Amino acid sequence: MPVDQTPKSRIVGTGAYVPERVLSNLDLEKMVDTSDQWIRERTGIRERRIAREGEATSDMALVAAQRALDAAGLQPKDLDMIVVGTITPDMPMPSCAAFLQRKLGITDIPAFDVSAACAGFLYALSIGDQFIRSGMHRHVLVVGAELLSRILDWEERTTCVLFGDGAGAAVLAPANGDGRGVLSTKLHTDATLIESLCIRAGGSQERITPESIRQKRDKVFMNGQDIFKVAVKNLTRASACALTEAGIGASDVRWVVPHQANMRIISQVAQRLDIPLERFVLNIDRYGNTSSASIPIALDEAVRDGRIQPNDTVLMCALGGGISWASALIRL
Repeated sequence: MPVDQTPKSRIVGTGAYVPERVLSNLDLEKMVDTSDQWIRERTGIRERRIAREGEATSDMALVAAQRALDAAGLQPKDLDMIVVGTITPDMPMPSCAAFLQRKLGITDIPAFDVSAACAGFLYALSIGDQFIRSGMHRHVLVVGAELLSRILDWEERTTCVLFGDGAGAAVLAPANGDGRGVLSTKLHTDATLIESLCIRAGGSQERITPESIRQKRDKVFMNGQDIFKVAVKNLTRASACALTEAGIGASDVRWVVPHQANMRIISQVAQRLDIPLERFVLNIDRYGNTSSASIPIALDEAVRDGRIQPNDTVLMCALGGGISWASALIRL
């Protein structure tokens, strides 16, 4: 394959963090009307991680960021920008990225959040990539971090069984011209199904009141059937577009790191892309759906355990609320 000399960014370090507390399907059987078998057959999830009391999203992001910086051989002072994909910031204002910046002990660089739900990390990655391609920055910290356990209705069995907490991070730097780097990114949003995955109260449209809290309108609402239908179609299409833009075929992809939403969705995407499921990095059974954190957590695990090697071509794809979805193709 010819070496592409086009300026691009490259992932030079990854890191991840998941809380210690494990909430298994058997634990959920005692909390809500469900069963281990029902959850595993419909989602592929066996357990998920739950943040400890007092732990904030930026705390999880900090550990993931420090590990990514260590892997890159960089210090926080080397960073030019921080972009965090999250829908669960420490506060509505300021951004989780601002809290992370302070905890890293650095000042005077742009730090901001991106709200694209489960696609948040890939949106943040695309933004960081563009700043490095333009020459404006050299080192960008990209994070996906979610503390979803605090925005779930733990009496709603169709949603509370799906999600977990965690954070993942990647450090971007200029590529060195050897063909490694971010080859392409594709971002999409279609608001037709905006009400199918949302938190209805807590914004300017509907404030939080005692009544909205009683009705759980401040918690995640999802129409699973709507999301399943568009997820398979849109993840497949976005992934195919990323491959076409980079000028490579599915057979050239060594690993796929998908958003860990549902095992049935992932299996159907694998079939439509004609990429064997054995080449998909999967950890949904252990962590569930960690939204924007799921891709960077899985990517970091596969890099650290040696599955993903230097020069491997990796496809990433995710879909979340908005409805927003994205894909990215990288060569590590």
